[in-house]
Amino acid sequence: MADYKTTETVVRDPDHDHHIDNRTVERNTVVHRGGGGRTFLLLLIIVALVVALLFATGFFSARVTKDGELPSVSVKADAGALPQVDMDSKKVVVGTKPQSIDVPTVETKKTTIDVPVVGVKN
Repeated sequence: MADYKTTETVVRDPDHDHHIDNRTVERNTVVHRGGGGRTFLLLLIIVALVVALLFATGFFSARVTKDGELPSVSVKADAGALPQVDMDSKKVVVGTKPQSIDVPTVETKKTTIDVPVVGVKN
């Protein structure tokens, strides 16, 4: 749904026989977006409520005719071993040493110049 705000100003030019129109149209558009996920979730909730209602009213009934059991699982594993590695590496040395380098310097000095001034008089 779109909301429109229209401002119209018509000015008559006395020297010419035509109108000068200034028109402004502001449009605010509100878009409602619903994803497929929201629709699917709503449908799933409705189906769950219907099934629960059918069980509660006795339309559906469930009887356990045979007890279930968990499957028997057997896991046998031999102990593993990590590979042996003989490794030689260099040493990394971190530190500082004195070094002469050129470093730029910044100097300032005082100078008198005319600057703009803004004031208020009574």
